[in-house]
Amino acid sequence: MLTLAADIEVLARFGRALADPIRCRILLALREAPAHPADLANALEISRTRLSNHLACLRDCGLVVAVPVGRRARYELADERLGHALDDLRTAVVAVAADKACPDGETKGCC
Repeated sequence: MLTLAADIEVLARFGRALADPIRCRILLALREAPAHPADLANALEISRTRLSNHLACLRDCGLVVAVPVGRRARYELADERLGHALDDLRTAVVAVAADKACPDGETKGCC
């Protein structure tokens, strides 16, 4: 059981980041390779403004970092272990989804 406030805060930040499908798509794209914002916006087919807001959230959560490359910034996962964590979560979610549906999904709209 998690008892340290810091551990709980880290998990809560990770959960907030994953709560939005666009942020999930950004993290999965950055899992594949670092990218410049313009390239990410084009690949994800979203506006640069919208992408910028989501990147700011992911930076604030400590999940991505901006690396200066000349006059531009390239984004990447803050820690390579995040890529492994995303893979583990995807596998776990698929395993759960295959077994049964969330019992509160329809009534509470949580899943």
